Amino acid sequence: MRKLYYNGDIITMEAPNETAEALLVRDGMIEKVGSRKELEKLCEEDAEETAERIDLQGHTLMPSFIDAHSHITVMAQMSGYADLRECRSFDEIVETMREYIRTRHLPEGGMVRGYGYDHTMLREEAHPDRSVLDRVSDTRPVYLSHTSGHMGVANSLLLQRAGITAQTQTPEGGAIGRESDGRTPNGYLEEKAMILLKEAMADETGRPDLRQALQEAQMTYLEHGITTVQDGASGPDMVRLLQQEAEQGRLIVDVVAYPLMTDGARELREEYPECDGRYSRRLKLGGYKLLLDGSPQGKSAWMSEPYEGETEYRGYPWMTDEEVLFWIRQAVEDNRQLLAHCNGDAAADQYLKCYRKALEESGNPDKDRLRPVMIHCQTVRDDQLDEMAALSMIPSIFVAHVYYWGDVHLKNLGAVRGSHISPAKAALERGLCINFHQDAPVVKPRMLHTVWTAVNRVSRNGTVIGEDQRISVYDALRAVTVNAAYMYHEEDRKGTLRSGKLADLIILDRNPLKTPPMELDQIRVLETIKEGITRYKRHCPADKGSEPRPCLAVSK
Repeated sequence: MRKLYYNGDIITMEAPNETAEALLVRDGMIEKVGSRKELEKLCEEDAEETAERIDLQGHTLMPSFIDAHSHITVMAQMSGYADLRECRSFDEIVETMREYIRTRHLPEGGMVRGYGYDHTMLREEAHPDRSVLDRVSDTRPVYLSHTSGHMGVANSLLLQRAGITAQTQTPEGGAIGRESDGRTPNGYLEEKAMILLKEAMADETGRPDLRQALQEAQMTYLEHGITTVQDGASGPDMVRLLQQEAEQGRLIVDVVAYPLMTDGARELREEYPECDGRYSRRLKLGGYKLLLDGSPQGKSAWMSEPYEGETEYRGYPWMTDEEVLFWIRQAVEDNRQLLAHCNGDAAADQYLKCYRKALEESGNPDKDRLRPVMIHCQTVRDDQLDEMAALSMIPSIFVAHVYYWGDVHLKNLGAVRGSHISPAKAALERGLCINFHQDAPVVKPRMLHTVWTAVNRVSRNGTVIGEDQRISVYDALRAVTVNAAYMYHEEDRKGTLRSGKLADLIILDRNPLKTPPMELDQIRVLETIKEGITRYKRHCPADKGSEPRPCLAVSK
């Protein structure tokens, strides 16, 4: 059956001012974009096939959003843990965790997990330590994951079970917090040090049904207008989970997985050749992933200059240059796209230097096939953007940092470096094909809020962070549609409204190109359509005590 959309703003994203009067969908594809009269004639000429006519009622139709970097399987895993994202003090963390234990009826002695606390938003302006978590329980192991995923805190019992004592050596590329005596662990661990807890946290207490949780995670993306999703840094178990869900037809969105090179990525390609570089039942192995440093708000990102207020401390790398070059050589040899997590500019230096060397050694690589990506780009410098342009490297920018942690970056990095975080404008001026992401579950996959942030660059406290890096609404929309499709080598199938492309569409309650910049985050996704099929629709009836929600009229 055909579907004819009309009577609204239709943004094609093919060119800055290009709109259409109507759009015709057939068998999951865009058949034609043009005038309503022209498309009505097409429908009338085919008497054997009925056409469903969908009145947009003045709302806006455009390509669906494409998630350029997140962790859908981590979102699924975290759904079974205590959500600490709204906690604003140690006391609130303790009470939330206790309530979680009560309502989940967790067995005595079983593992208790929480996620999403943000030390920059707590009244104490510090990470909780083991003494705080001992208030949650001293008879159960307790672990809290920081919102960034790069650090966490364990209670005394969990430290004991993990064998972490005053004699425990700190792993290279990690850190263990110490009490004021400088010896006794206080429960705080960051980066590679967290692996010390892995075996002690192995029990399944409180873990969600991952199959059901994955379904719910997909609906979260669809609610925000996203139909292509990433699983970055996929472990072998999560790739197998995704493959099983794909085989059973339970993937609603397209999922592009990037296994960690340091965790058997090459072997996973061999294990699942059917989805290596191409979709099989909505799952694709897109390439490889590397982690090169940590979190800027947690001050574990690797910087070329000390953090503000420090004389020497610059964060630290995850790997040596030799190790990074080894993995990049393998990615280039395998002709596979590589995504590298770089928050600090020293990590960016390392990636650029090693990638350039690997390319020089390789002779004539397929550069269009490679399309290397730098993930996050929080503190990337202008000279590094020049080098990225020379390497045809794609900046995938976590621009939502400006809102969530812009004030913290000013404090940690100073006014000059702090104002230059997420430099989208500078990247565009160099012709780079930027895209944006939310790194979910670090923050919710609110793509329109990301667009709002890129355009306005206003922090959570209302501070303008780097006004000179503001970009236009159209360029921000390109970053989450056209450019993100290019990163996935899917520009011929997704990202714009054009005949022959997938009918991956969203309907918004207003046109972002006509909306005042400060109101962009108030736009609502009314409907998300994947290959012509509505997968999410904002409910028409009002929830009790809330305003009525808009509803689309459908007629035949």
